[in-house]
Amino acid sequence: MTGPAKITSKTEVEEFLSKYDDFLFDCDGVLWQGDVLLPHVKETLNLLREKGKRLIFVTNNSTKSRKAYTKKFSKLGIEVTPEEIFGSAYSAAVYLKKVVKFPADKKVLVLGESGIEEELASEGIQFVGGTDPALRRDIQPEDYDEIVPDPSIGCVLSGLDLHINYLKLSMALINLQVPETLFLATNIDSTYPTHGKLFPGAGTICAPLVLASKRQPISLGKPSKAMMDCVKAKFEFVPARTCMVGDRLDTDIRFGQDGGLGTLFVLTGVNTESDILAENAETVPKHYMTKLGDIFELLN
Repeated sequence: MTGPAKITSKTEVEEFLSKYDDFLFDCDGVLWQGDVLLPHVKETLNLLREKGKRLIFVTNNSTKSRKAYTKKFSKLGIEVTPEEIFGSAYSAAVYLKKVVKFPADKKVLVLGESGIEEELASEGIQFVGGTDPALRRDIQPEDYDEIVPDPSIGCVLSGLDLHINYLKLSMALINLQVPETLFLATNIDSTYPTHGKLFPGAGTICAPLVLASKRQPISLGKPSKAMMDCVKAKFEFVPARTCMVGDRLDTDIRFGQDGGLGTLFVLTGVNTESDILAENAETVPKHYMTKLGDIFELLN
C-alpha cells in the first residue's frame, strides 16, 4: 500500500487543490478544539471559497442542530449557512423521512440532546424523550411497572446524551424488545474529542442497549454508508472530485475512502502521524498535513 503524501510546500498545496472541487470537513479537531479556533482556519476557508471550492461541514456531533452550528461558526468568526452543514442528527432525520418513510402517526424515542429534537422537528417527525426534564431523574420503584412498550413509538434513536440514566435506558430497551421498532444511532463513536481531550462518545450511550437487546443500530454518522448516501443525495458531488478532511481515521478518513472520495488527514485531533505511518495501519489517508491552516500559510 502506498503511504500518505505529506503536504509541506506551496507547489504541493496547489497540486492538491487542483484535484478537488468540493471539500467535506469534520469540525472538532479540524476547524477547532472545543471553543478555540485552530490557527488560520478562517483564512483557509476563505481562500478555498475564493478559489470556487464548495465547502460542506460533516459532523458526528448530534448535540447541536444545523442552526445551532451556524451560531457556533459565527461566534468563531466564520460565516456559513445551515445548508452547508450536515450533522448526524440531521442525517438521522433525513433517513427517517426520506429513506424509511417513517409513519406520521409514530414517534421517535430519543436518547440525546436538543440537536436531535430540532432536526426531527424540521422534518415534521414526532418525538418523545430527549431533553424532557421529567426523565432527568433516578428511576423509582413505581417506574418498573409503568415502563411498558408504547405502541406509538416506532423508533429508538440514540445519540450523545449528556443526561443519560437508567430510566431512559430502561424505556429504550423495553421498546426495542418490540421487533418492529427501528433502532437507529446518530453515530457510534467510542470517544468524543473536545477541548483537546477525549470524552465518552455517542457509541457509549447505545452500547448498553446493544448488549441488552442483542440488536445493532443503523448508524447515521461517519463512517456509515447510510450517511454518505444522504450527503451525496443532497449535494450531488462527484466523488472523485471531492475530498474528505478529518482528524480521525476510523470515522472521517474511512468515511471518505468508503465513499470513493479523496482524503486529507490533519494532526490536530484524535489520531497521530505515527498512527497513519504504522506498518499495520488499517486506514491510511491519501494526503496529510500538520494542520488545516497550513493551506493558507504555505500559499502566502
